[in-house]
Amino acid sequence: SIVVHMSESRSRRAALVVVAIVGLAGPALGFQPAATRLSALHARSGAKLLASRPAGLVRAPRAPASVDMALPGIELLASAFATPFASPRLAAISASIIAAVIGVVAWLVKSLTTPARQYSADDDFNSVQKEYNAWTQDGILEYYWGEHIHLGYYTDAERAAGYKKKDFIQAKYDFIDEQLKWSGAGSDLKSILDVGCGIGGTSRYLAKKFPGATVTGISISDAQVARATALAKQQGVSNAKFELKDALKMDFPDNSFDMVWAIESGEHMPDKKKYVEEMARVLKPGGTLVFATWCQRETPPEFTPQERDTLDFLYGEWTHPYFISIEEYTRLMEGTGVLEKVSSADWAKETIPSWRHSIWVGVWDPWIVLRKPWTWWKTLRDGITLERMHRAFSNGLMRYGMLKAVKKAA
Repeated sequence: SIVVHMSESRSRRAALVVVAIVGLAGPALGFQPAATRLSALHARSGAKLLASRPAGLVRAPRAPASVDMALPGIELLASAFATPFASPRLAAISASIIAAVIGVVAWLVKSLTTPARQYSADDDFNSVQKEYNAWTQDGILEYYWGEHIHLGYYTDAERAAGYKKKDFIQAKYDFIDEQLKWSGAGSDLKSILDVGCGIGGTSRYLAKKFPGATVTGISISDAQVARATALAKQQGVSNAKFELKDALKMDFPDNSFDMVWAIESGEHMPDKKKYVEEMARVLKPGGTLVFATWCQRETPPEFTPQERDTLDFLYGEWTHPYFISIEEYTRLMEGTGVLEKVSSADWAKETIPSWRHSIWVGVWDPWIVLRKPWTWWKTLRDGITLERMHRAFSNGLMRYGMLKAVKKAA
């Protein structure tokens, strides 16, 4: 009976430690104990509603970590290690363990909610180049996302059937086809510029669709340019070429391309006005400008403190200087004075499954990450950022901007 009692005691203690850690970390990461959340519901809706809710955890809006949030966890940890027969020595050990657990949880919460890859640039360094070089060289992004470092497109029927039933890579090809269709560009294109081409997946795809055209992809990442060039050679795509170039300082002559195209590069541009002006400058009269980019919602109303906190994290975790609204992009395009038929759309609905689909492909096939321990922490952070992006696009804080225009005749 003594053995059984000790075993039960240890089991109870272990269970309390797990619950305590959730109590400590949960609120800062968007969870809170059901009892805490449901007490408010009880006050509003009565005991019947409270009794009908399941036990466990319920989702709650993220709030900054605080001592008050941690108190339930601290109390549970204390009860987990407190026994009527604890000696001073065991009490001291228990206190040390409690302090260590609290310290680790606090460090994890702070680390995972503080952006670690803030945008910075000067004459000798650019954080965008640094991060994309790293992503290209470790191979994980290409392994999961294929040749296309952008979101995919999911139809109403595909979303209704369940996004996980769709091939994750095919969704990216579908996005290119849908953007091309939406652009209204003709079929007689001879020169195409892909601004922020990544490892060249879209450039090569367009080159295959328009064999009579020359497609030029540019990137600020030398590793991406090298990988894009190598893949074009492997695939025998001779009409696609890649150059190391800053999109804000392109040295192409004016009026060089029949179509200027971009997918998810504007997010990294520190000067959105210059970004739009440069693309318009190198576009030929009568040519089509079309680009897709992550946007924040228009203001007013002004961002709440929680929205501001979310945006600051999304800026700083994936080295974005800042986002602007779809409406602001249209104003910038109209402000060039050389673009007409300016049009926009929000494809948040069509692309939103990509965020969680990205996480699931990693869950289904984790082996490339497991074989590279030095990438574990970064991969964990990226997974959390994917989920936070999903939530921001779901609640309307973020929008998926589609922009297009035609350059006026000379």
